[in-house]
Amino acid sequence: MLVGIMWFIIIVLFILSFVGIIFPLIPAALVLWIGFLLYHFFINGEQLTLIFWIAMGVWTILLIGSDIIANSYFVKRFGGSKWGERGAVIAVIIGSFIVPPFGILIVPFITVFIIEMIQRHDLKEAMLAAVGSLIAFLSGAFAKIIIQLIMIIWFIIVVLF
Repeated sequence: MLVGIMWFIIIVLFILSFVGIIFPLIPAALVLWIGFLLYHFFINGEQLTLIFWIAMGVWTILLIGSDIIANSYFVKRFGGSKWGERGAVIAVIIGSFIVPPFGILIVPFITVFIIEMIQRHDLKEAMLAAVGSLIAFLSGAFAKIIIQLIMIIWFIIVVLF
């Protein structure tokens, strides 16, 4: 009975980790790790090896860094400033609560546009930086989906085989 409940919770946690892509206040990496730890401590404490834990640590660093890397790269690539980058990160969090899931796209776009216009960029430069923030979010979200899938599939393979 306990094993069934634990598996149910683990599956819910894995699903919730993907919700964290749209609602960044849900820490996807932490949610995944709670699922791994529940398995380890309540179902089978011997199956997840040191190699598994090290690999998950590396994937977790990549998962957390994917947003920062994508945001920094694309906002810069499209001519945005450091303030535009910072504003985009904050706007993603705020935007996740304003008309989800669309707010997570619209709020950073508008925020970066306004920040770049205030910094005396012309309309074209501000629009390009805003587009960069949009591409940054989408590419970061795509990277997070891929990384989370890798982590979950690796876990399933280790557990089942």
